Amino acid sequence: MGHLNLPPSKRNPRQWKLLDFISALFFALVLLFFLLVFTPLGDSMAASGRQALLVSTSDPKQRHRLVALLEQGHHHHQPIEACPADSVDHMPCEDPRRNSQLSREMNFYRERHCPLPDEMPLCLIPPPPGYKIPVQWPESLHKIWHSNMPHNKIADRKGHQGWMKEQGPYFIFPGGGTMFPDGAGPYIEKLGQYIPITGGTIRTALDMGCGVASFGGSLLSEGILTLSFAPRDSHKAQIQFALERGVPAFVLMLGTRRLPFPAFAFDFIHCSRCLIPFTAYNATYFIEVDRLLRPGGYLVISGPPVQWPKQDKEWADLQAVARALCYELIAVDGNTVIWKKPDSCIPNQNEFGIELCDESNDPSYAWYFKLKKCVTKTSSVNGEYAIGTIPNWPDRLITAPSRALVMRNGIDLFMADTRRWARRVAYYKNNLNVKLGTSAVRNVMDMNAFFGGFAAALKSDPVWVMNVVPARKPLTLDVIYDRGLIGVYHDWCEPFSTYPRSYDLIHVAGIESLIKLPGSSKSRCNLVDLMVEIDRMLRPEGTVVIRDSPEVIEKVARMVHAVRWTATINNKEPESHGRENILVATKTFWQLTSSSS
Repeated sequence: MGHLNLPPSKRNPRQWKLLDFISALFFALVLLFFLLVFTPLGDSMAASGRQALLVSTSDPKQRHRLVALLEQGHHHHQPIEACPADSVDHMPCEDPRRNSQLSREMNFYRERHCPLPDEMPLCLIPPPPGYKIPVQWPESLHKIWHSNMPHNKIADRKGHQGWMKEQGPYFIFPGGGTMFPDGAGPYIEKLGQYIPITGGTIRTALDMGCGVASFGGSLLSEGILTLSFAPRDSHKAQIQFALERGVPAFVLMLGTRRLPFPAFAFDFIHCSRCLIPFTAYNATYFIEVDRLLRPGGYLVISGPPVQWPKQDKEWADLQAVARALCYELIAVDGNTVIWKKPDSCIPNQNEFGIELCDESNDPSYAWYFKLKKCVTKTSSVNGEYAIGTIPNWPDRLITAPSRALVMRNGIDLFMADTRRWARRVAYYKNNLNVKLGTSAVRNVMDMNAFFGGFAAALKSDPVWVMNVVPARKPLTLDVIYDRGLIGVYHDWCEPFSTYPRSYDLIHVAGIESLIKLPGSSKSRCNLVDLMVEIDRMLRPEGTVVIRDSPEVIEKVARMVHAVRWTATINNKEPESHGRENILVATKTFWQLTSSSS
């Protein structure tokens, strides 16, 4: 067979492709060089590179060395450096740059996803330029400083719906929302025709996808305590505005996991155009709402799909799920539906395949726990915490709930805890000059809340308290809700789901127990990171109160200078048993200088 004589160009196609590729690459690099040097693209890439600093820290070994030095107090004169200027609103677990790469299925990418401590830079979040000490409560409900969060997106997009507007140096909040542009007042009056808004029957509420939380803000005057949540969102900082106004709020997404609350926590759950697809995924989201709603509680959904154009199927499905779970339809009023949850229900035959959960399911376990497609059974005890059975507010605050019995001698423990905290809080105010009870303190956090005794002792003060129950400790958060208080589960080896500068006062009893393995002296994470996180959550000039053994307080005191706080160490109350000291610290109001940004 003779050889075919191919023309030279066909002889070795691979060789030519490689040469073409190399020369193309060379031209692309030259072009990129020109783009970066001579166009604004280079600036924006440099800026995102600076932001990446926030996500990928320098060498972990160096970080460990720095943490060790700080723990030993060797960095006496050198505070931890400031984070870059573009990190003023940084939330480590809700970082869109990290999370946008994750799966979008069931909004997984909008849930909490935390970096490992080694991936986080050790730096203190600065306030934005022009930051002022926030407007005090109750004026803050209606106006806040524009310069504290200069995000105009909501005012521009939603101003016509009465959410918020810019006025001189302020943002003002007329109290509106998408479904109530005339203000939440008339809308709440309408609901009051069907639901006992006044009189203390309803106390704890959950507002899902809350906007700037005008609904929750308006309910406060009725004695209803609403925890409002929304994800870190396209509108830029809804939750940040809510907290700046002094309204209880939390960054959260209903995605693939249970929300971090116990079963039967809320007397009233509200969604106004929250756009949660309640009937999708075999009604998984409706089932989660059912887990959180107290027997005898009310569910209100306003907006799509309720009698909404082109959403007939979704509306029919929503009604079918409510029927399957024995909910009583109280009213459909325009685009608002109101249901009442039964005291007990065995789901009837339904197209969603909804069944009762088996005995192994602990309905109050909710820390990184996948959503279940089964309904939480209301057991014999549950009659004791149905609405109408538990005492009305404010009596329920000091009544030991049946769920306190999860602990041995739970009722006695509850009563002793309530008395102890009343005594301690009086000492904080009278002897330690903690500004509780004054208009300087509105947003308060208790990082290790147990039964909520600290918060209960603040009942007559103009504050609200975020009660945090550490996820590895006894799950007592249900008792906190039964008392008519609010809170969340959290693990303090991770950052909290809130914006920087959210709280006026942060209280922690037993700080070292938050980072230890239960029943062990080994630490899971370190005090330096925890103090940097407390600093992130605290407003400039805010107060930290830490009580622990004298040894631990001494450790904390060694690090106070590094986080730029000033502190005093105090003896405990004379009536208290045990060895404890109390550290009271103030966060100094520092600004980024041009050199550190």
